[in-house]
Amino acid sequence: MSVQFERLSQLRSAHLGLFWRDLGVGFPRVEEHGPLDAAMEQFPDIPQAPIFNLRVAPGIPTPRVWFLDASGNELIQIQQDRFVHNWRKVGERDQYPRYERIRSRFVDELQSFERFLAEYDLGKLTPNQCEVTYVNHIELGEGWERFGQIDNVLKMLQSPDYAFLPEPEDVRLGVRYVMEDMANPIGRLYMSLEPRLTAESSRPILYLSLTARGRPQSPDLDSALLFMDRGREWIVRGFADITTASMHAAWGRRE
Repeated sequence: MSVQFERLSQLRSAHLGLFWRDLGVGFPRVEEHGPLDAAMEQFPDIPQAPIFNLRVAPGIPTPRVWFLDASGNELIQIQQDRFVHNWRKVGERDQYPRYERIRSRFVDELQSFERFLAEYDLGKLTPNQCEVTYVNHIELGEGWERFGQIDNVLKMLQSPDYAFLPEPEDVRLGVRYVMEDMANPIGRLYMSLEPRLTAESSRPILYLSLTARGRPQSPDLDSALLFMDRGREWIVRGFADITTASMHAAWGRRE
């Protein structure tokens, strides 16, 4: 879950160190990474030719800081224009704790961050984009045996009746859908799929990612959460739409 907001130009790495202290013992590890680029959904989205120019940013950018729990399953990411809470599977036995728990943690942490900004007079959060992402690792043997058998997994890639071409060696796919409310666009759902090997054991997997992103109706936390709930609904229902009945049967999903 991620909220992007208007840039807090006064926020520095030293401030994030103070916020880390406020987080307490729940996040004992810290890492620094390069900042994420801003992402904005706009309508209409008119394709344009790429423009190449040299942009010189003033000064050294404040890094994106990760605060990780002891297991590495949960982490908070903060940079000058973004606050993110992630859950990720680290061990084989780790179980996803469900959206409602992650949402509750995210709200508590973001409200703590808002109080911290007010205490040090660092500005106010003004959300301009919200994002929910689900990543699915579809294991070898869950309805497929070769990377070219994506048609076993996704409805949109059901095998055409080719007269010449063989089964593809592998497939990489990216699709996006406009999210609408009362016929008005409010964001986009992005779906991507690609073959990968797991980092820990080099097992073949299909990496299926779904991201819902858009602008909240109002620039406040309540509106941001409403969009995220809507985005999560699009992801869950969209996942059911794009995956095949045979995969639903393999996962034990009820139609």
